[in-house]
Amino acid sequence: CILTNNHVIDEVDQVTVTLLNGDTYDAEVIGTDAETDIALIKIKPEKPLKAIPIGDSDVIRAGDWVMAIGNPFGFGHTVTVGVVSATRRSMVMPRDELPYQDFIQTDASINPGNSGGPLLDIHGRLIGINTVIASRTGQSAGIGFAIPVNMIKPLLTDLQEKGSVTRGWMGVTIQSVSPDLAEAMDLK
Repeated sequence: CILTNNHVIDEVDQVTVTLLNGDTYDAEVIGTDAETDIALIKIKPEKPLKAIPIGDSDVIRAGDWVMAIGNPFGFGHTVTVGVVSATRRSMVMPRDELPYQDFIQTDASINPGNSGGPLLDIHGRLIGINTVIASRTGQSAGIGFAIPVNMIKPLLTDLQEKGSVTRGWMGVTIQSVSPDLAEAMDLK
């Protein structure tokens, strides 16, 4: 199975994966989760492929070196390097578009076409999936974001077994108590 972004495979008729050696495979969508922008796809290669080892995104820190791999502007299998600029970034995208945000921020060059590619630590372990950039021009401005692998790990079983992620819902909203609300509810 291959992890990618939901927005990469959403609303397409066919998903194709091209390997570095040029082999091309039709992919089957196994599961998607639009709320974290994650998708799991599967190909049937002729020979076994080596998987990228899974790292621990909770131990990375600002200043750690990372590599982003992707297909920027159609230039396949491009590798860029940089550092982790910050972790636990939220409010990168509007909450109604992407409710669950806890991004790794990096200055490794991420451009259109890098979405769904891996963000690797210095040891070549997967620590995130490249997802979005902050840019006024639509091109890399040195502010890219990846979904941390530790946010993805708990979703994998649901994606593999059910094709989607099931979440609990309490039906409550949390908000700060303003002076007007406190007065209306007779609170101190």
